[in-house]
Amino acid sequence: MNGNARILLIGPGAVGGSVAAWLVEAGHQVTLAVRTAFDELRVTVPDKRTLVSRPRVVTDPAEAGDADWVLVATKTYDSAAAAEWLRGANTVAVLQNGVEHVQRFSKWLPADRILPVMVDIPAERDSPGTIRQRGSGMMRVPEGETGRAFVELFAGTPLDVAEASDFTTVLWRKLCLNVAGAVSAIIGAPGGIAWSEPAAEVMRALVSECVAVGRAEGAKLDDSEAETVIAHYRKAPRDSINSLHADRIAGRRMEWDARNGAVSRTARKHGIATPANDMACGLLAAIDERSR
Repeated sequence: MNGNARILLIGPGAVGGSVAAWLVEAGHQVTLAVRTAFDELRVTVPDKRTLVSRPRVVTDPAEAGDADWVLVATKTYDSAAAAEWLRGANTVAVLQNGVEHVQRFSKWLPADRILPVMVDIPAERDSPGTIRQRGSGMMRVPEGETGRAFVELFAGTPLDVAEASDFTTVLWRKLCLNVAGAVSAIIGAPGGIAWSEPAAEVMRALVSECVAVGRAEGAKLDDSEAETVIAHYRKAPRDSINSLHADRIAGRRMEWDARNGAVSRTARKHGIATPANDMACGLLAAIDERSR
């Protein structure tokens, strides 16, 4: 199937659009499910090239047609809307934030047809169909036949896509990175805020709680995880903007519930206190309310 798969990608925003561009580059037949139609997909990639393509774009699930793969790259809070496109889907890969991919979509599909995907692709959307991929991208999937087939879709592209023998750890390690991003969204400052020691201390508290909850879920996370996350933010360009912060700037609803909310929610199952993440959720929810 490599090079000629029929793929329906739902939600070609910053991450979804970047993935779609590389799938087209690999020779696949890509259809984009969107709210707002656009004529051309333009993705500027790290080597300064711009991938320009004209994949099929549809706004009505009835127009989607058959697909070998359905890739969901919407915001987590748009999952119910994405589910309208899943009728008849055999394999659905969920490219979303958080650690609850399967639980989120098991309302609409059997769990064995859902492939959770950990995505780490730094990208920003300037307008519908116009995206900047600011750094190299990677994706990880659970080991198995479906995971291998997903990896094969990206053969020949520069995206680092592979199976993970310990997918639980991979998911929670990415969540550690994401929960720290709440600081930028709350303060309203780019990633360079990590150089401020008071802000970094809050980031450490958020990550430390995530580590404790992830370990209770079976993830193998190091004691040094918080410092690794701080180093990651400090290594990135000071003007880098994570998706939570980008949504706040644009006045859009933020995806805090799938990030910090997942830590707080999962912690309750294990009787773990997460005051930093609880507070982050409260502040971000209040910002969302005020925005709307």
